[in-house]
This record gives sequence, structure tokens and C-alpha cells, in this order.
Amino acid sequence: MDLFQAMTVYVKVVEAGSMTAAALQCEMSTTMVGNHLKALEQRLGVRLLNRTTRRQRLTEFGAAYYQRCLEVLGLVADSERLAEQALDEPSGTLRITAPLTFGTERLAPALSEFSLHNPRVKLDVVLTNRRPDLLDNGFDVAFRLGALEPSSLIARPLIDYTLTMCAAPQYLARRGVPEHPADLQHHDCLSFAYPAGDDWQSVEKQWRLSGPEGDVAVAVSGPMLINSSAAMHQAARTGMGIVMMPDALVEQDLKDGNLQALMPDYQPLSRPMHLVYAQDRYRLPKLRRFVDFAMQLWGRH
Repeated sequence: MDLFQAMTVYVKVVEAGSMTAAALQCEMSTTMVGNHLKALEQRLGVRLLNRTTRRQRLTEFGAAYYQRCLEVLGLVADSERLAEQALDEPSGTLRITAPLTFGTERLAPALSEFSLHNPRVKLDVVLTNRRPDLLDNGFDVAFRLGALEPSSLIARPLIDYTLTMCAAPQYLARRGVPEHPADLQHHDCLSFAYPAGDDWQSVEKQWRLSGPEGDVAVAVSGPMLINSSAAMHQAARTGMGIVMMPDALVEQDLKDGNLQALMPDYQPLSRPMHLVYAQDRYRLPKLRRFVDFAMQLWGRH
């Protein structure tokens, strides 16, 4: 079995929605498509799709394996283009989108170095907590926070997006220091209003923590729900309540003592991050250069 061809066929089946549609795209028979899937499942020893005469549905492993196939096939395609494109000079406008806090605290400070080494590339950066469609909105590359939906885009894994639970010293002096997740129910907890459709929307009412007894979820309440990390950060610094915020936003305050980290044995769950781009656009030198730059800084090594 040609493993890479079998992985390519599997990706087409997932995206096309059926073996018949995938067969047309791959220019092969439906029987041959079925043979590739069967061989792939036998090699893995795990079922990828639950199939009936009317529909197909990804298994839990099948969904995870689909994402990994996209990564592997993307890397193979990237490697094959590397030699012929190595001498191309990056130029033109590179459109980037990223989550607001990551873009402000991590991406923006790093872009000066990228521009220094790529002076002919003009950067067009859009920071938003929503997920604009890359193709419809003309973006070359996106930083995606949270779980990804199946797509034909290449998704390169980045280091996880981590949070810290903290509060100002004046709040803790007034209300006491929580020592266990259950104590949070008796404190003022400031919550971030995640946009509709975000996989962390439930965090507004429950904070999920990982501790000695495993993952726990504790119901929280407080005087404010807000959709701006920067505003919530300022409210926390003035002693309004306890917050669970990105490390990128609070790390300097933790060093300076403006905020104090809480319950070190119970850490907020991290969120996955990916660098996402269309495979056919990777041939552009400006995108290749930025992907290499971003993976060096934030790639999961």
C-alpha cells in the first residue's frame, strides 16, 4: 500500500462526504477508493469511518487522524517545493489574522524582526477573536485558537495557549486567598465573554482546572462579564476580582507583583493553537518565509 496515496484518498473521502464523490476527485474507481480505506484501517488497526448505504460518519479516532493527515501531507508538499523555490525573494502583501490577545502581546512584537529580514513584504494584520474564513476574506495565514473543524487547510500545531488564575493583592487582602477550586464559589470571578460558537463559551459560567484529582469544573460568578481581555486585565489590576487570563497578558504583572497567581496545584486547561494556511498558497515565498518564522518562534518542537 502506498501510504501517502491512501492518506490522500482518505482526506478526499472526508471532505467530499462520500467515496463516490472522492473517486471522481481522485480519478479512480469507487472500489479502488474503498480498497485504500480498507488497507489504511487494517494498517492502523482502528476504524476511521462508520459507513452505511446512505451516509458516512467519522469515528473519534478518524477525526483526529484526518487532522494529522492534513499536517503530514502538507509537510510532504512543502518539502517537495522547497528546492525549486529556495531562491525566490519574498515580496508583496501578506495578510495575517490572529486572536486579539495573542496578536497584541506575542505576534505584534515579533513582526518587527520578520520585517527586518523581509523588507519587501508588507504586512496586513487583522486581530479578532472571531474566525474569519481565509479564502473568503483573502487571508494568507491565520493563527487559530481552540479545536479545528475539518477542512482542506494545512494546520501546523503550535505550543498550547496557556492561562493563569490570578488576582490583585488588594483583592486578596480584602476577600482572602482561595486554596481549593470549591473556594472560588465564594469569590468575585470576572469572566470573559467568548464569541458565539467558540468551544470555550461555557467558561463564562464554569472554570475548568487540572489538579491532583484530575480535571475539575467549578461554577463561578462575579460582578462582570466582558468581551475584552485588555479591559478585564485592567479591572483585575484594580482589585475587582479573580481572573483566568492568558499568560501573555499577565506575566509582567505577576513578575512586578501587581497580580498574584493562585492555587498553583490547579492549573487552567490550556487551549490548542495552530497556524493555518491553504496548501496551494504555500508556494508563495512570502508565506513560506512567514510560516518558517512563526514555527521557529511558536512551533511545537
